[in-house]
Amino acid sequence: MAAKKKLSQTVKIPKTIVTDGHPQNSPSVPQTPKTPADEGLDFFESAFKQGDAPIHVYELELDPDGGPNKDRSYMRLPPAYVPYILRVALEAGTPASKNGVFKTNFPLDGGYFSRDHFAERKLPTDFSKPIHIDLPISHAGAFCYWIEYDGDAPGTRVKGREGYFNIDPILRPKARSSIIAPGAKVDQQGGAVLSDYVNLPMDGLSILTLVSKWMGTINEWREHLAEASERGYNMIHWTPLQERGESSSPYSIRNQMVYEPAMFESKADLGKDGGKTKMEEVLKMAKEEYGLLNLTDVVLNHTANDSPWLRDHPEAGYSPSNTPHLTPALELDTAQIEFSASLEAKGLPTVVSSMEDIDTLMAAFKDYIKGKNFWHYYVLDVKAERESVKKALSQNKLSSWSGIEHKNVVELAEVLKSSGSVIGLGVPQKRFGTHVESSVAAGLVKAAFVDLQDVDALADAWIRVVDVLNVPLYQEWEDDTEAAISNIKGRLKYTRLDEHGPKLGPITKDTPLAESYFTRIEGKAEEDPGKYSVANNGWIWNADPLKNFALPPSKAYLRREVLVWGDCVKLRYGDGPESNPWLWQHMTDYVASLASSFEGFRIDNCHSTPLHVGVTLLDAARVVRPDLYVCAELFTGSEEMDTLFVSKLGINSLIREAGNAFDPKELSRLLYRHGLGKPIGSMDSACLSSKEELPPPTGKGPTRPCIVIPHNGSVPHALFYDLTHDNESYLDKRSAEDVLSTGALMTFSYSAVGSVKGFDDLYPKLLNLVQEKRKYEITRLGENSGIAKVKRLLNALHTEMALGGFEEGHVHQENDYIVMHRIQPATQKGYILIAHTAFQKGSKDRGFINPVKLRQTKAKFVYGAHIEFSSYDGLSDEQTIRGMHAQVSDMKPVVVPQGLDGEGPYAEVIVPEHFPPGSIMVFETQLQGLESTLDTFCSSGAEEAFGDLNLVELNVVLHRAEGEERDATKGEFGAYNVSGMGPLVYCGLEGFMHPLRHIMRYNDLGHPLCGHLRDGCWAMDYTSSRLEKQTETFSNLAKPAQWYKERFERIRENVPAFLRPKYFAIVISEAYKAARKAVIEQSSEFIASGHSFTHDLALCSVQMHGMVHSASLDPVKQTPSLAAGLPHFAAGWARCWGRDVFISLRGLFLTTGNFVGAKKHILAFASTLKHGLIPNLLDSVRSPRYNSRDSPWWMLQNIQDYTASAPDGLAILSEPVKRRFPKDAEWVPWDDPKAYSYSSSIAEIIQEILQSHADGISFREYNAGPNLDMQMKDEGFNISIQVDWTTGLIFGGNSNNCGTWMDKMGESVKAGTKGVPGTPRDGAPVEITGLLKSTLRWLAQLSDAKKFPFKGVEATIDGKRRLVTYKEWSDLIQTSFEKCYYVPLDPSEDPNYNVDTNIINRRGIYKDVYGSGSGREWSDYQFRSNFPVAMTVAPELFDERHALYSLQLADKVLRGPLGMKTLDPADMQYRPYYDNANDGGDPAIAKGLNYHNGPEWGWPLGYFLRAYLYFDTRIGAGKDDPTKTLHHLHRVLLTPRHHIKNDPWRGIPELTNKDGEYCRDSCNTQAWSSSTLLDFLEEVHKMSTS
Repeated sequence: MAAKKKLSQTVKIPKTIVTDGHPQNSPSVPQTPKTPADEGLDFFESAFKQGDAPIHVYELELDPDGGPNKDRSYMRLPPAYVPYILRVALEAGTPASKNGVFKTNFPLDGGYFSRDHFAERKLPTDFSKPIHIDLPISHAGAFCYWIEYDGDAPGTRVKGREGYFNIDPILRPKARSSIIAPGAKVDQQGGAVLSDYVNLPMDGLSILTLVSKWMGTINEWREHLAEASERGYNMIHWTPLQERGESSSPYSIRNQMVYEPAMFESKADLGKDGGKTKMEEVLKMAKEEYGLLNLTDVVLNHTANDSPWLRDHPEAGYSPSNTPHLTPALELDTAQIEFSASLEAKGLPTVVSSMEDIDTLMAAFKDYIKGKNFWHYYVLDVKAERESVKKALSQNKLSSWSGIEHKNVVELAEVLKSSGSVIGLGVPQKRFGTHVESSVAAGLVKAAFVDLQDVDALADAWIRVVDVLNVPLYQEWEDDTEAAISNIKGRLKYTRLDEHGPKLGPITKDTPLAESYFTRIEGKAEEDPGKYSVANNGWIWNADPLKNFALPPSKAYLRREVLVWGDCVKLRYGDGPESNPWLWQHMTDYVASLASSFEGFRIDNCHSTPLHVGVTLLDAARVVRPDLYVCAELFTGSEEMDTLFVSKLGINSLIREAGNAFDPKELSRLLYRHGLGKPIGSMDSACLSSKEELPPPTGKGPTRPCIVIPHNGSVPHALFYDLTHDNESYLDKRSAEDVLSTGALMTFSYSAVGSVKGFDDLYPKLLNLVQEKRKYEITRLGENSGIAKVKRLLNALHTEMALGGFEEGHVHQENDYIVMHRIQPATQKGYILIAHTAFQKGSKDRGFINPVKLRQTKAKFVYGAHIEFSSYDGLSDEQTIRGMHAQVSDMKPVVVPQGLDGEGPYAEVIVPEHFPPGSIMVFETQLQGLESTLDTFCSSGAEEAFGDLNLVELNVVLHRAEGEERDATKGEFGAYNVSGMGPLVYCGLEGFMHPLRHIMRYNDLGHPLCGHLRDGCWAMDYTSSRLEKQTETFSNLAKPAQWYKERFERIRENVPAFLRPKYFAIVISEAYKAARKAVIEQSSEFIASGHSFTHDLALCSVQMHGMVHSASLDPVKQTPSLAAGLPHFAAGWARCWGRDVFISLRGLFLTTGNFVGAKKHILAFASTLKHGLIPNLLDSVRSPRYNSRDSPWWMLQNIQDYTASAPDGLAILSEPVKRRFPKDAEWVPWDDPKAYSYSSSIAEIIQEILQSHADGISFREYNAGPNLDMQMKDEGFNISIQVDWTTGLIFGGNSNNCGTWMDKMGESVKAGTKGVPGTPRDGAPVEITGLLKSTLRWLAQLSDAKKFPFKGVEATIDGKRRLVTYKEWSDLIQTSFEKCYYVPLDPSEDPNYNVDTNIINRRGIYKDVYGSGSGREWSDYQFRSNFPVAMTVAPELFDERHALYSLQLADKVLRGPLGMKTLDPADMQYRPYYDNANDGGDPAIAKGLNYHNGPEWGWPLGYFLRAYLYFDTRIGAGKDDPTKTLHHLHRVLLTPRHHIKNDPWRGIPELTNKDGEYCRDSCNTQAWSSSTLLDFLEEVHKMSTS
């Protein structure tokens, strides 16, 4: 009897730590206070030695909410042979970074791991830099993490989604000698155990399951260990070795702390420690002499039904005493036992021989059960309810009820149930336990039946309510009873009648109708059955593994749904150690003891192990042995649930079984899923990693070189068994012959593999763990050893391939054949297995498989074998377990001929004519001609080749849309077309990188691009040739062109077609990294130090700025120019727009540091000044068109921005510019002598713009008419602009033209809109007013500082010509702006503003235009997205309170996912879907007239963000804490971030339809859309650096 001991409420875990097989507190090992986590920190703080290998950094990118992407919710990391880094990365400004704290139970600060102790790291608050948390990984284990951050509601905190990372254990068995001798011969002496230890990856494990009860005493085990070692196994899986219960099943453990006495020759061997010392001697022998690690089953769910400690600790099991709802289940179980004992007396059959017997018995049992009145457990007792309610009514004990007057009894019953007033409802646990408190019932009827006063009448009313309550409860009783009887009948049939059942004998008390669901503890149950009758364990079909079927509301024991194990008592852990202290301590001692002895655990019945139990006990085991290997078999029915168990428990391998496949196709699927590794020619390792410098993770220590490897999540690792110890043999499931073929296929899996002795020795039937008493026959590799000699070779080869890094593979299934090829990617050495499966019995036919062609490869025969059975009967006798007699015949060597065809040389493996099912062949393969240095060569030199290119040359290398490339190469090159996929969007690297990103991440070698590359070298020729073609224009491209050429020539000469995609990807990805790096290095500090979104946007500046023949900034020579967007504005007159250039210039050129490019555009457009305007369309300065009123103001804003940003920026004001047109504004051709006949400085040009507007501008466009614009009406060519000197505002335009960016001209004759502007915006558009004010403010400051040669403009006011200073004009606008533009929120304030109350549509806004033309006054009041432009450039114009409200309104009403709505959805003109091809009858949308009346444009978003940032940090939520504003605005950027990262165009589109929906007529990437976001990000950067 186990002694009782006093326990605390916490579990004590032994502090002995085992590493490499040695306890750290052993006298032979010096004790150290440092934990593995401490040692990891020491490593990174220690000095860096020249020549040290780079640190591996595995980078996990989190989603914006701080949780892992679904694909990355589980991470498996390699063993920490050398410490490495897990980098958790989060984009700055994402929601999870809002006062974010990263938490993990990984011991970041050193010390011991504790599941509930979380180290914390506060996330950086710099919004301009990426967020990295670097975890120094130095030891195995299972860890979780999450990010906690501020919620949207003030004062709230959000716990982000949890993620998990499991670090593989370090496993160190003895090394073995090679099994393959030179020349691809099997070394008969190979596989010998050597003296050195080796780090074995889990994929190299070859595990053999042994059942100790069939091995004799441990003194006899040496021979078994020697046999396992000879057969190439390196780990033994021991079924439980603890003392067995009365059933003798190893899984029914009687005493967890004592080894099975029958394994020892004497009690002395057991010793005081229950045999632990003796057992460890055997395990040590296994490891050191035979190279065998040791894995044992751990049974956590149950204990043997005769465990002696149950007498003292019945609380360890589930009983009616501690789990009351089991009371009726126990009574039912007792009833079926009593009934079984009375059959003979009742004249019923005790032996079942037919279904008639079963029906007779079950009919009698059903009547028997009826007499037990189980309905008492369900229903309310009518008599008791009547008496209790009468008593309560008489004593006036009434609970208060309201709102139930005059409800009928059905309604009252529902009220009671919904309010939870019916106690015990749905959980039968005692007779008449279901009831309603008398005061509740009395109060209910009193309140409901207001017309009744008599107590008896009220009591009768209550009984009517009770009757309604009872009706479904009686039905529930009947349903449960029917289920129980049906399940008992099913078990009776299976156990007594079914052909494959156990065929039990007579029905008696000891062997009743069905297995007993309860263990009645001997000597105790009689005195207190409720306490000492404990539930047996079992399992339920398709049960939720996270729900305990022994706890309510489950009625599984009552309904007899549990397939019960009568020899096992289910353990009751409760919610934690405090629920059951003794049990927790006992089981903790058990797992800790096992962890000190064994290298690994197999968790028995893992899916039924409560998660918190498994987590806690495995944590305790890992305290003792940090490098504990844990495997388990899960039957959750869900990959998601599997991953949850794997993540939380730290399961290293999930057991998978080949025997579950039902045909060769399914087996090949399982092999692909669990045993492939990576496909041959994988790209992720070669292409996705990057070299960086690693700052010390603790802040102390040196910076080290590192290799950053993106981690894309993991699937659970497999331990792939050919057969497990508890499944039927292949003779039963398929055929005996399939043992050889499937056994071989398992060993070729890139996973841990497992088998059982009975599989290798060809046992014909599954052995019964409980009933089998015989002993294994030890056959070693000799006679009757089945397929042992084949396993010797293949197990050894399996381990050698894992150690050698043969991580790539290929699985091919053809008819009954499966071919597996394993490759070492660096050396391209491999082994190929051809297996003829034998799923069908009796066939001896060779079947059919095409010859296996191995391109550019030589193959040497290693081994082959057939298997033949003389009999399918086992050779066992009463004492010994033996297998079937089979002959494994070695094949004669197969010569592999070499062939040659149009694709080049190949080896051709032809299956011999005699190759019956079950046969196998193994060949050693070696790819020929592939230089060992090719990977290095292809990935080297890129930075030297691309590093000297300027930004325009990098535009050629990286981008160029179809139209640009055709133009630049005079039609010779265009976008590359991939068969089955279509043309790439870019001709440069970015075109290939979009599909390659997907291919490289997922190793998707079935992608059309990979097929195209395998088919030919055209893509390589294209990539180098297009650069060579353009070296005449860009001489620096010769270097990268040559770099491409050299590598592609080597690939063409050396690489077989199947590897071409990999090497193409290496070259392209390395070139892309180098080119991208070159862009970033030539950019400003803001860009260079920024995060990936900043970099992606900065790449848009290169994307848009390039050189084509048909568009230039100079009419004579070819120069680079900025495209408005791609693909529609790639070349010709449509490429370069004045307005677009200057909206884009600040972000794409100034923030990125490309001041030269900015200056050239400023000078080019300044040279074209005419009528006080710059062109809307530049057309290479040859035929510019002057029809935009806003363009000059955008240019002046950019000149202002340039002077503030560029080094010596003010010098541009004195820069001379030759003028395209003569002073009288006469239109002359570009090559006319009058053209470029005089010069002006930029300052003079600025002044000319202002003076022209002050004087008024009125002209008719040159060449007006259909040749200039075939859509416009004649009146539209008349341009008129003037200043209203009462307000200082500039007015212009008319109802027939559209001089701002909202410039859509109607085109539909059918709809009557031809020549009708969609948005004329005549009057004073708000953004022009803001830009004007910004310019005047700037010039006033410069003039006052004597840095500008003018003081103001000459203007005629009230008939007098006088000087109006810049400040005077600025002040005039300042005074009038709010009055003219603001629409007050409060109608009572209307008299204070220039508003027409009758046409106001929305209040609290700023007008889009002031002074729209006659008949269109309503358009002033349209709520559009232009006002933030004025707020950004001239915030001083706005009342701050008014401004912030209007911005908040825009945030709710106008903001879309990728841009801003161009019109208020509440406006009658709102039409959010743009379709330029629609020529229907609706004038609002015909031919896309709604271009700016609803669709969501990208570029205004940046101005909205900047304006919101300004005002909200001054008076809003960000006044005291600007990060509040920044976080809100960065959330707006989540969609643009995602879009630019995933879209093939790698930009922000011109516009989208409603709610971000794709618009086919939009440019896929638009210059100003990305530019204005860069503007915003630069403002944020300035805040962080100020």
